[in-house]
Amino acid sequence: MESLFKAYSNFSDDYDEEDEPKPKRLALSSSPSKRPEELERFKFKPNFRPSHYPYLNSQPQEGIMVPGRYVSKRERALLSSAPASRAPESFFDPSLQSSPDSDLPRDILSQLRSRAKDYLQQGLMPKRISATLDCHRKSVNAVQWSPSHAHLLASAAMDHTICIWNVWSTGEKLAFKSSFHNAAVKDVQWSQQGLSILSCGYDCASRLIDVEKGTEVGVFKEDQGVAVVKFHPNNPSLFLSGGLKGSLRMWDMRIGKMVNKYNRRLGPILDVEFTPNSNQFISSSDVSASNSSESSIIVWDVTREVPLSYQVYIEAYTCPSVRCHPFDPAFIAQSNGGYIAIFSLNPPFKLDKYKRYESHGVSGFPIKCNFSLDAKQIISGSSDGYIYFYDYKSSLLIHKLKASEQACVDVAIHPILPNVIASCSWNGKISVFE
Repeated sequence: MESLFKAYSNFSDDYDEEDEPKPKRLALSSSPSKRPEELERFKFKPNFRPSHYPYLNSQPQEGIMVPGRYVSKRERALLSSAPASRAPESFFDPSLQSSPDSDLPRDILSQLRSRAKDYLQQGLMPKRISATLDCHRKSVNAVQWSPSHAHLLASAAMDHTICIWNVWSTGEKLAFKSSFHNAAVKDVQWSQQGLSILSCGYDCASRLIDVEKGTEVGVFKEDQGVAVVKFHPNNPSLFLSGGLKGSLRMWDMRIGKMVNKYNRRLGPILDVEFTPNSNQFISSSDVSASNSSESSIIVWDVTREVPLSYQVYIEAYTCPSVRCHPFDPAFIAQSNGGYIAIFSLNPPFKLDKYKRYESHGVSGFPIKCNFSLDAKQIISGSSDGYIYFYDYKSSLLIHKLKASEQACVDVAIHPILPNVIASCSWNGKISVFE
């Protein structure tokens, strides 16, 4: 994200809009001075094809495109003639390969540049809908902004598809549509570097997709439907998956295999969240089948694969969303009791019984919540179709915004613009507010 800030701030403060030059093109990857040496092929199951992304610390293989290395005309011809591993219904817009700011309106570019110089503006609230994105035929489960390409938004839906949106494009906003999953897609996550996404769903698999090429480059099969995935904060070649049979697994994308497994006889996993120090993670599960709430929220030790505490939230409600505060030792959980609870992130991870955020509704929907960029607000979807804004310190409702006629399921705060928020709805609509 810092490189994006630098790129947008490399403009003079007194530029003339009439004489404004064409926006500087951002390189998707750096060019190494020497061509990397080639090693022998990986030895694992053939359903996983090693990625060319820079965060995979493996050396390149023969025939694998590595960003930045020289590719001869003959090799390009051979690669272009090779069949692409694209799903039959996949759609890819080649303009996605262009510079992140090449198709943004001038006012959005101006905001990005000003935000690059003043990262945390205070008190900004979204006031109007700037874009409505309509392609999914069923409810949308998750939306997320790209951390490296400020104009791109990913969405995952019950209609088996994943969409990448060029939100502020003056032309076609749908840049990529994929049907690699053959069942409902529950979650989608952007990689920390490059144009790739990780998705999961009811087809018992997590899938790594190269958005730039429109191809699937990794498949991680399980014996359960997968409800949530999260990249490890400090090691982007690792990710955590939570499934419908209660199993939590850590995967290494370099070898295409599971490296850790966390077992506690849990119900279906609803959400997971790494703590800021990345040494622990928090899981939320549906424990209604066992009629016991002591394991609904568990704090785990990542390396030892053991729970540090499993009596964190003892009220008889499940929690479809958990989020850590980026600065304070605290985390929040969206409760099906119709409120957001807050907990200490220090052992024994106690619930704050005197503070809760409770003007919105949940009503059994998988409603998610999040922190604003400056972490002074808590933002939540709601079963009544509104987005609710709470003051983090006082827990008072300070603003609400109509997002949809049906339940607003997820809210995603833009990683650069604090007053830009994307929301998705139970009716398949996606709205962007600013």
